[in-house]
Amino acid sequence: MFVSCTSLYSLVGLWIDAGSRYENQMNNGTAHFLEHMAFKVSLSKKETFTDLAQKNAPNWTELEIENMGAHLNAIHQENRLYIMQRLFKDLPRAVEILADIIQNSTRVKLRLNVREESSYVRCKKWRLSTGVVFDYLHATAYHNTALGRTILGPTENIKCGGISHDELHDLAKYHFGNLLPTYEGETLPPCSFTGSEIRVQDDKMPLAHIAISVEAVGWSHPDTIPLMVANTLIGNWDRSLGGGVNLSSKLAQITCHGNLCHSFQSFNTCYTDTGLWGLYMVCEPNTVEEMMHFVQREWIRLCTSVTEGEVARAKNLLKTNMLLQLDGSTPICEDIGRQMLCYNRRIPLPELEARIDLIDAQTIKDVCTKYIYEKSPAIAAVGPIGQLPEYNRIRSDMHWLRQ
Repeated sequence: MFVSCTSLYSLVGLWIDAGSRYENQMNNGTAHFLEHMAFKVSLSKKETFTDLAQKNAPNWTELEIENMGAHLNAIHQENRLYIMQRLFKDLPRAVEILADIIQNSTRVKLRLNVREESSYVRCKKWRLSTGVVFDYLHATAYHNTALGRTILGPTENIKCGGISHDELHDLAKYHFGNLLPTYEGETLPPCSFTGSEIRVQDDKMPLAHIAISVEAVGWSHPDTIPLMVANTLIGNWDRSLGGGVNLSSKLAQITCHGNLCHSFQSFNTCYTDTGLWGLYMVCEPNTVEEMMHFVQREWIRLCTSVTEGEVARAKNLLKTNMLLQLDGSTPICEDIGRQMLCYNRRIPLPELEARIDLIDAQTIKDVCTKYIYEKSPAIAAVGPIGQLPEYNRIRSDMHWLRQ
């Protein structure tokens, strides 16, 4: 568990090194359920449930947070993060509420709320195709493991600034000092990657949504930085960006010139011990096959013929993106908490930039070959995907003649 605070909007975050990654098939959805518990009811040691009922405040935690002018949010998969924005003067009460949420929440009639949300997401899934595709991608890439299960669970399971760092430390020690720093029990469940696919054909949808990935590495692996640069080399594009021969992404140049897709986005999703490196695309039904061909061809190019000039540009862009992603108190808080859980320290930006500067074209070729050549990808596709090549054909295109 780690408590962090940032300036700007005076934000406090509570990180817990546990999330849906620690669930099994029987209790899948527990982390999501606990989020609802945190938002709906918290029973402090000073008040009983009867006291709260007499106040006619079934959503006591939510109500008090709103009365403070604060906002509470939660994120959970491999870790759970509770974030609260509030005024500087409310720091002691904010930490107290977070402690109360985590340690004293009482289960109430929330199963119905969670079940309704889960049903809503599934009923509206075609309007939320990006999230659905990535759920399917995790499901096929990590068969029968925690990372392969949706956060919602099945329906049937239901840098310090404006404040004193010492003050925050004392508050955290007071409210959380009795908690063990680590869980004395089961370690992080292993999640094995499986090259496979999930296809959900729906010709009523106007566009095909497809994600393809290979297994990558966790946050602390030395190949993470080269894969981040490679991810930046491929980049992202959509029709609103226009196009031309001067686009930094070679794939974007091809895509724009050939009108092959509405958009694409490369991704590099890292967990503690594994990751997914790949690309998500949205295509017209009649361009799916050609777009997949050029995506795989671009992967091969990274392994065989990427240039020093391209890599230098990608490194500069990656550094810029890292700074832009820290524009705001919430992303800064997330960055502090994640790095503390992963590395037991926050890596300074100059150190990260120095690691990026060490990457050259040969590094990109070697690392990409390591994770792409002869590997079986994970594929998730939803919509009018009749032209999507068969899996064995896509798998065979992960091979090329090597000198």
